Amino acid sequence: MAMSLRFASADDLTWSSDERIALEHATPRFGEVFIDHMALATWQAGDGWGDDAVVNYRGLDINPGGAVLHYAQEIFEGLKAYRHADGSVWLFRPDQNGERFALSAERLALPKLPIEDFVNACVRLAEVDARWVPDPGEDGEKSLYLRPFMIANQDFLGVAPATRVLFSVIGSPVGAYFVGGVKPVRILVERQQARTAPGGTGEAKCGGNYAASLRSQIEAQARGCAQVLFVDAVEHRWIEELGGMNFMAVSKDGQLITPELTGTILRGITRRSILEVAPDLGLEPVERKLGIDEMLDGVRSGEFPEVFACGTAAVVTPIGSFLDGDDEVTVAEPTGKTTMEIRRRLLDIQFGRAEDTRGWLKRVC
Repeated sequence: MAMSLRFASADDLTWSSDERIALEHATPRFGEVFIDHMALATWQAGDGWGDDAVVNYRGLDINPGGAVLHYAQEIFEGLKAYRHADGSVWLFRPDQNGERFALSAERLALPKLPIEDFVNACVRLAEVDARWVPDPGEDGEKSLYLRPFMIANQDFLGVAPATRVLFSVIGSPVGAYFVGGVKPVRILVERQQARTAPGGTGEAKCGGNYAASLRSQIEAQARGCAQVLFVDAVEHRWIEELGGMNFMAVSKDGQLITPELTGTILRGITRRSILEVAPDLGLEPVERKLGIDEMLDGVRSGEFPEVFACGTAAVVTPIGSFLDGDDEVTVAEPTGKTTMEIRRRLLDIQFGRAEDTRGWLKRVC
């Protein structure tokens, strides 16, 4: 049996000053500033995983012939480390991220990293760079975003699965995902261009899915929208997800409806967590096909008084309106009570302000 990876610290680690870290914590910029260190491991066909360590944050040695640059054989994850009031640091459901990471690896013909090793890499990096985990701050949302990823790591221009792979975890202190904090966002409805297709990589968390969403995102920004809501690639009628978040609608009779997982929608950890806490809030979680026209008509009629997007980065983001062609559809309760209670419930668990009755949190230090 293969030994678990330990991700021991390298001997030459360097450290930022307390003053620099405090400055970055004051106004964190999502994904722009990176912590001092990174976790690394490599996989070689025939040898398996090894060379695991926490090292100084640095560039990767990738040559112009690197397979990942030409064939996009790569996957990634996103999770956060949270500082609680007593100063301790915790991760939220990292095993679920590890499980999804393994599923993504299988779809992209990459080697599976054992879930235990995935979690250990995240824990070790957060432990080593615990100073970079900010206090929640006045808005109660500052945290350390962790980005595990895996890439093909060999010079080879033939179309074939890589025989050498690199796994890494990096981190960035973050605040609220949308500038200006929690406020209803305007969403562009995309009926033609698709981000994924049946039989494709929609269920995997890989860069190509996000690259496919960017052209529509440019149009959305040009039209004053914060994000894009995509529909399916076959019938162009079933809601799938936003460019980087899952979609949910609250019905007036207490159902919490989200598109069912069909292989083209990401298995969101936040999505799953919301569905699991929904009954605690008196909501009936429903996973089913949800048509774009059904949803928009329901918003107009008041059948869906609240709609929101959810994901690790933004947590829960209320939607205020949709731009469908030239038609503006306004949500009746853009910062509705249910949406904000779901948001508060998740954040309170993550930051230790509420009891973790489900065992979702894993202590780092």
